[in-house]
Amino acid sequence: MVDTSRGDAPAPPGEEPRGCLFALSQPPLMIFLAVVGSLLLMAALHDLFLL
Repeated sequence: MVDTSRGDAPAPPGEEPRGCLFALSQPPLMIFLAVVGSLLLMAALHDLFLL
């Protein structure tokens, strides 16, 4: 049988592992996603109404 454990000790109780929601809560990432989303929205509206 193959040992699939990483050998790392679990995180101490006071320190929780940070996941995807922590990354999404960062302001620079949210600003970047908002800019990309607004550009996609403007492109979609341009295609729908002006072409």
